[in-house]
Amino acid sequence: MITADQRNSRRSADAVAETLLRLNKERRDDLALAAERTAGDEVQMLLNSARATLEIALELTRTGQWSVGIGLGAVPTPYGATVRATNGPAFIAARTAIDRAKKSPAKCTVESVPSSELARDIDPLLELLILMRNRRTDNGWQLYDLLDTGITQADAAEKLGISPQSASQRALVAGLRTEEDAVVALANLLDRAHSDAEEGA
Repeated sequence: MITADQRNSRRSADAVAETLLRLNKERRDDLALAAERTAGDEVQMLLNSARATLEIALELTRTGQWSVGIGLGAVPTPYGATVRATNGPAFIAARTAIDRAKKSPAKCTVESVPSSELARDIDPLLELLILMRNRRTDNGWQLYDLLDTGITQADAAEKLGISPQSASQRALVAGLRTEEDAVVALANLLDRAHSDAEEGA
């Protein structure tokens, strides 16, 4: 469960409509219910997996436009017709998380209902990953985005007009392998923490 709040919304253009359009198109298979605006500058979404939850949180924080709260916990079924018509401990957790996220360096935090030590342990690890991403250069993001399409690093190097050795060095500086490993580990931890929260509800 994610609740995301647009940062500095009073001084910047509305990003909610464009974000909803993109998420509901590109992430349709990952959404248990369509993402929707739940307040003037707030978005909520219910995801099918911990991996998708983490990936979307990283996508949102990359833009610098959003504070993101990840909520772990039960969501009673059957779901409502919309996110706004659905509730449960995960929604309460996401609300607490978004309030903390607004004050955190990474602008993204995790909460669980009921509270768990594992969820608390995930928070600083997620913060480290996001802060590492925030320091990535434009060159690093260029390579990241190409590799994210599924092509090889050699093919990415050719598209960028650089040598394979330069691409390897760029990937190292950008922490791409570190991120790849961290995402797998964090998704596993989020999945475990979510399962624990559901069992404890």
